[in-house]
Amino acid sequence: MGIVHPHLWYSDNALEAAEFYVSVFPNSRILDVVHAPADMPGVTKGAPFVVTFELDGQRVDAISAGPSLQLDAAFSFVVDCADQAEIDHYWDALLAGGGQEVACGWLTDRFGLSWQVVPTRLMELTLSPDADPEGAARTTQVMLTQKKLDIAALEAAYRGE
Repeated sequence: MGIVHPHLWYSDNALEAAEFYVSVFPNSRILDVVHAPADMPGVTKGAPFVVTFELDGQRVDAISAGPSLQLDAAFSFVVDCADQAEIDHYWDALLAGGGQEVACGWLTDRFGLSWQVVPTRLMELTLSPDADPEGAARTTQVMLTQKKLDIAALEAAYRGE
């Protein structure tokens, strides 16, 4: 495991968010929960404060430290999906409980964290050196109209259908 990892700020529900994320992704687990000391401004003494967890093997820290900072779409996790079944699974799971669809494979979960749920096939169709430029442009145009990405529709656009 490397020395660089994300740190997420939540108002008051970092533990709940971490528990949700580790339930969605394989190879994930809560590693540690540090409870707030008495002298922490804006945080209730003894409440879950810093949560360290692994998300598909990637270490992540999350903090419940009040509303002074908010998550936004400038940071997102990318979920590389092998097929449509994986896209459907992660899309539905991450939207559960009040998430919001955004566009182009992006969504925001109920905790405010942004995710990109994308097929690995999209990169092959649009950014591969072997990709046909006209097919890539058509694929991109179709992608821009989708919320949850549809591999069959992207491939049809690439072929010009």
